[in-house]
Amino acid sequence: MTPGRPETLKRPVYLDYHATTPVDPRVFEAMRPYFTEHFGNAASASHVFGWRAEAAVTKAREALAAFVGANPREIIFTSGATESNNLAILGAARARSAPGAHVITSALEHRAVLDPCRRLETEGFAVTYLKPDPHGVTTAAAVAAAITPLTVLASVMAANNEIGTLNPVGEIARVCKERGVLFHTDAAQALGKIPLDVHALGLDLVSFSAHKLCGPKGVGALFVRAVNPRVRLVPLVFGGGHERGLRSGTLDVTGIVGFGAAAEIARAEGEAEARRVFALRDRLWERLLARVEGLSRNGSPSVCHPGNLNVTIPGAPADAVIVEARDLAVSSGSACTSAEAEPSHVLLALGRSRAEAEASIRFGLGRFTTEEEVDWAADEVARAVAKVRMERAPPLR
Repeated sequence: MTPGRPETLKRPVYLDYHATTPVDPRVFEAMRPYFTEHFGNAASASHVFGWRAEAAVTKAREALAAFVGANPREIIFTSGATESNNLAILGAARARSAPGAHVITSALEHRAVLDPCRRLETEGFAVTYLKPDPHGVTTAAAVAAAITPLTVLASVMAANNEIGTLNPVGEIARVCKERGVLFHTDAAQALGKIPLDVHALGLDLVSFSAHKLCGPKGVGALFVRAVNPRVRLVPLVFGGGHERGLRSGTLDVTGIVGFGAAAEIARAEGEAEARRVFALRDRLWERLLARVEGLSRNGSPSVCHPGNLNVTIPGAPADAVIVEARDLAVSSGSACTSAEAEPSHVLLALGRSRAEAEASIRFGLGRFTTEEEVDWAADEVARAVAKVRMERAPPLR
């Protein structure tokens, strides 16, 4: 307990919104009837249970499409952004396969993009992994310079999941279109945090995930452009022809309803929420700077996800700090690879040393983060760092 401060804070404190988000109670209430009362299969066309399920899916598809500026028919529901990324990258590349076909991506991508690209290499595709600028931005000029006559696809994320850097996806899409190259972006971290109009930006394929938007886990979507150009994909899953033949399998009606509700809430409240979270993020950074010596920031301080703060703390390995600050939920890297012993591939690609990468912590702020939590987190990290540094200091002679 901090002297002079009433102990009103509920712990543990969650600041790992890039890993996942709590389901908004309004989203849960929208989903509730579809667990028990409206449990039909959306593909059952012969009775009212199926009709209700199909209507619910249609409503959710329209809500998500309206949120991102798409036509509802361009929204394909999946199990999450990982599946969407795989369908977009493998599906588009294989549909355009030719001897020497070439794909472009960034070295800072999520593993759900990098691993499909590596899979394509085993199938004979050439893949270029672009090195970002010092802030982690992949520029349109870098993409343009990498395009060859054999390039069929480029994939660059909208917002980085570790350092929060925003990429100029509209500019990248434009240079790709000029050269007849399809452009895909992983927008799992961007949806609801920054403006995203898929047609205005000229995007061809865009991956989304509900659980980054205070929606349920296990449901996502892929935007597949229908005109100018009409994007063709080779499916990954066969059996039933659901989702326009691109993703067979019984739809998760309950999850899709939750995704639609989350999209409606974010469409109405996202701009104001982003401003609030941005202010909290800056408050956290300033408070940490005042309390932790030698602190530095990873990524771009200006072109960044509003809730992201990734810092390096010299002399204090992140794992040791996190163990000491056990009532604070933060991350030392991507949640999808945090079980691995290797340091962040994102920070290494930015030129950080292994020791610097291992001394870096990612804070993720979101919808239910409070000012009191931010203040406590900064104080708790400062306390933990001081203890870890003291324990690692050489003994006095």
